[in-house]
Amino acid sequence: MVVGVTTLIVARHGNTFGPNDTPTRVGARTDLPLVDSGKRQAERLGDYLLENDWQPDRVFTSTLQRSRTMATIALTRCNLSLECEPRSTFDEIDYGPDENRPEVEVVARVGQAAIDAWNERAEVPLGWKVNPMDVISNWQRFADELISLEQRVVLVVTSNGIARFAPHLTGDFGGFLARFELKLSTGAVGILRHNQNEDNWVVDDWNVRP
Repeated sequence: MVVGVTTLIVARHGNTFGPNDTPTRVGARTDLPLVDSGKRQAERLGDYLLENDWQPDRVFTSTLQRSRTMATIALTRCNLSLECEPRSTFDEIDYGPDENRPEVEVVARVGQAAIDAWNERAEVPLGWKVNPMDVISNWQRFADELISLEQRVVLVVTSNGIARFAPHLTGDFGGFLARFELKLSTGAVGILRHNQNEDNWVVDDWNVRP
């Protein structure tokens, strides 16, 4: 571990739907548990931390059970006894009238172009209850907190709608989009790094599937 460097591992929770389920757009008001495949993704996250010698100083999650369970299983897998710290700022966004609705219904309401803009550029479709600037500000305050406390490795388990705004910490979101696809798959991680001699963070990798 390099002195003066903070590594932020942003993980999306694992699967909340099984092979015979109809997936829906699950937001802040829908508190689903992980299914068996999601729990296996959590175990792989723990293995991934071990393999890369990333032992978190602190672990943060949303208040929703899918994130908390993901983190707990991962920590158990890599033999760490840290307590998870839930924060509502890491809760998934509120999808408004599309909350917990099948994707075909969501597309019918907002149009495929709006979904593409969300997936590719984080542009919020009409009716969803989220202010991107608020989410970006939350990430910035959180990152500043990590730097001030000199945390070296930090794991955040959150949801896709929140995770996609973390790369704004680089100060060059357009540059990030030129290198990576924005969406994190379930169970996947993004790796951000901050050097004490630099102002902004760097995204080392994104959408890595342990």
